[in-house]
Amino acid sequence: MSGIISPSEPSQRYVSQAEAFALEAWCDGQRPEPNLTVSEWADENRYLSQKAASEPGRWQTERTPYLRAIMDALSSSSPVQRVVFEKGAQIGATESGLNWIGYVIHQAPGPMLSVAPTVDMAKRYSKQRIAPMIEESSALQDLVADSRSRDSGNTVLAKEFAGGVLVMTGANSAVGLRSMPARYVFLDEVDGYPGDVDGEGDPVALAEARTRTFQRRKIYMVSTPTIAGRSRIDREFSKSDQRRFFLPCPHCETFQTLKFAQLKWPKNDPAKATYWCEDCGTEIGEQHKTEMLRRGEWRATAEGDGRTVGFHLSSLYSPVGWMSWVEIAQRWEAAQGDPELLKEFINTVLGEVWQDKGDAPEWDVVYNRRETYLTGTVPTGAIVLFAGVDVQKDRLEVGIWGFGRNRERWLIAHVVLPGQTNRPQVWADLTKMLDEPWEHESGAQMFVRDWGIDSGAFTAEVYAYVRSQRGRANVHAIDGQDKYEAAYLGVGNKDADANGKKLRRGLKTIKVGVSFCKQELVGQLALQRPEEGALPPGYVHLPSDVTEDQVKQLTAESLVTKSINGRQRREWQVIEGRRNEVLDCANYARGLAALRGWDRWKEPKFRELADLLTLDRPDSPAGDAPPSPPTPPPAPAPRGRFIERRRGWLG
Repeated sequence: MSGIISPSEPSQRYVSQAEAFALEAWCDGQRPEPNLTVSEWADENRYLSQKAASEPGRWQTERTPYLRAIMDALSSSSPVQRVVFEKGAQIGATESGLNWIGYVIHQAPGPMLSVAPTVDMAKRYSKQRIAPMIEESSALQDLVADSRSRDSGNTVLAKEFAGGVLVMTGANSAVGLRSMPARYVFLDEVDGYPGDVDGEGDPVALAEARTRTFQRRKIYMVSTPTIAGRSRIDREFSKSDQRRFFLPCPHCETFQTLKFAQLKWPKNDPAKATYWCEDCGTEIGEQHKTEMLRRGEWRATAEGDGRTVGFHLSSLYSPVGWMSWVEIAQRWEAAQGDPELLKEFINTVLGEVWQDKGDAPEWDVVYNRRETYLTGTVPTGAIVLFAGVDVQKDRLEVGIWGFGRNRERWLIAHVVLPGQTNRPQVWADLTKMLDEPWEHESGAQMFVRDWGIDSGAFTAEVYAYVRSQRGRANVHAIDGQDKYEAAYLGVGNKDADANGKKLRRGLKTIKVGVSFCKQELVGQLALQRPEEGALPPGYVHLPSDVTEDQVKQLTAESLVTKSINGRQRREWQVIEGRRNEVLDCANYARGLAALRGWDRWKEPKFRELADLLTLDRPDSPAGDAPPSPPTPPPAPAPRGRFIERRRGWLG
């Protein structure tokens, strides 16, 4: 629409309202980024609402001076792209995130995504924190329309403003995480996010993917940590420059970080807790904390890439009036003897990860137990082989394990067969393996006694393959059971579909108690090899060329305690960042060994199998030594193409 030319002022042009809005938007786009930092903006414009704050009124960064550097790293003038904050409770981390949101709306508008652990929590966060902040801050009132007006663009989970929009969602919603591109992302309490959202992957990765098209992106990740090895915030902090807040001692001026070990009190009297300088050994009272915080400074303790900075802060730094040193000491005393309270104290007060006592041995300790035999060869003690097969979308992973006396077992090989499992080629490669012999140290050729293929994830493909191998009596579908009763739980019969209709070609499955297998293996991997004498029962042997990754997978899960509806429950969880295919294959092989009675075999049975390998044949020395018993005839060979010249599965 063209403007109107006034006859009396031929050079004056009147623009339409639409053109005025377009011109204003263009001018806003040409305006340089503001020089204000987030902390400066908050000091000038942020008011804490009586509805949501214990100390309502104007925001003062001096109250929590340690937040200044964190907020300023989120400012437009900072080159930092990712800010990671691992912290305890009563620190003010969420308020710093709110200050950043207000700063973006007022000073540096753009698309912004705020993620809470769940959608319901995001709604509460919007109503109880975001809405009061906008209402109480005059700088924001005119930028976000009244939610009561029609078509205002102001809803519970979306706040539109000139030049941008704030969208709030939960980490349990894949749709919300991929709803829009975002220049700014606020990830709050990331350790409360699910491991996988709607089968689409890690919610943190999905959220961060929204920022890829923005060169000047900002990501703020905040959380109290949880379990060691599974804590997202701890993992991200470990990748950063790991900044810690150093405070000066009011007596000797030595800068130091606050450590729980320096908080001391008389036995059973936490009300008298005081802090003690680790350098001069002088008592520091709570009244000194405010001045110490004011003079504190962040110092990096590791190398960083310049784009990601990490901050760690415990509740020992909490300002006077929030969480005192006395209260921290009282909470510590109350937690003694209660693992759940102790875990909560370590996580929420100290801001540190909890080391669960049920964890598997550290992978490097197990890795250092390697022996002299090589992958692909069967050591003397192993007299029967079982194999577990883990099925992934793009590969099969095969673990060959040897079993012998004294409940000992050996990792013989772990083989990866690449290929899409919905296509025939990778299954053809597995069929070739079924007929491959394995060389024993005695020179004998051994074949795998039984093959167990996991049917949990790709059920149709596994069932079709097992049915195609009906000519072999030793290829089974494995049905993993989360039970502790036994490694082998019995045989199931998959002879009906989901609707109960009887199938014409039913399939028997082997039920394996994988929880029992994991529990047993964790204990056995922790066994130490004695300098002299016999090995302890259940010792697990690893070849000299086993890889670090294979050992990490073997120790990839730990048993943790969870409280569900007031009841304690123990369950296995994969350590963050690990894969567990080697462990799964070991469990399936262990279940097959139980199926064949390995746990109940006595010495005559072991000797029978060893004799078939021409092993353990005692020479008859001179004297009164008893003669060797006659060699029993070989057991009838199982039917199937895997038998070489019908000699049985020991070749």
